[in-house]
Amino acid sequence: MTRISFDRVLAVAVLIPSLVAVGIFVYGFIGWTAYVSLSNWNSFLPDLSFAGLQNYVNLFQTFRFQADLRNTLIFTVVFLVACLAIGFLLAVLLDQRIRGESVFRNIFLFPMAISFIVTGVAWQWLLNPSTGVNLLLERAGLGALRSGWFTDPKIAIYSVVLAATWQLSGFTMAMYLAGLRGIPEELHEAARVDGASEWQLYRHVIIPLLYPVTLSAVIVLGHISLKIFDLVFAMTGSGPAFSTDVPGVFMFETTFRGNRFAEGAGIATIMLLLVAGLIVPYLWYGTRAEAGR
Repeated sequence: MTRISFDRVLAVAVLIPSLVAVGIFVYGFIGWTAYVSLSNWNSFLPDLSFAGLQNYVNLFQTFRFQADLRNTLIFTVVFLVACLAIGFLLAVLLDQRIRGESVFRNIFLFPMAISFIVTGVAWQWLLNPSTGVNLLLERAGLGALRSGWFTDPKIAIYSVVLAATWQLSGFTMAMYLAGLRGIPEELHEAARVDGASEWQLYRHVIIPLLYPVTLSAVIVLGHISLKIFDLVFAMTGSGPAFSTDVPGVFMFETTFRGNRFAEGAGIATIMLLLVAGLIVPYLWYGTRAEAGR
């Protein structure tokens, strides 16, 4: 056996255990979940008789699931816009080589070091109507600004967005800061020589060059928002009138508290399709871009 053939056999042998594990514990379980979602297993005892798409029809006719989809859309859009805007502004400020930059960078990145569960518990206390922010406003003589926060169905979902943005805007800042530091200084100087103002420099030069960073941030943040569970579960649960309910919470309660395994599998499958609808086009675009180079 030649050296090249031996190296190929060795490489395949090393990869086989990982491929088998991924095939079973990722794609195998995905296939099993999809299969269960097409069954009648909606009680404690297994019933894998074929039900077709009936579980999906029931889900889309359920008020709670309709509210979940609406909440997910609102959460995703507001969360993405807030994280991108705040992250970009923080990155621009840090890119000015301010004194103590490393300290501020660590402060902004610190929320990423804690879990969504911790964030949810902390913001639940901060936004509690009788403590936290409301108590601070009252003692500062600004009692008129008090709010019900996550106990008010009209703004409850935005309270969750606030907590999620606090945790992940630092991640967006780090991505944008790396992108800004990767832009050659010569481009800045050339634009200024041509008479461009700072606003025009960012609008016509820097922001277009940061498009790949923005796209990557949208993909990462978008897939987090579409499958969010732990933050919502720890902070508000379903909320008043399902105002903060999301598919992840509904799936958990349907499957593990209601023993409606087929419907829970249906919710999980829909969540997978939503995430795939975001990630697959990105992977396709990346593959096309790599092939075109």
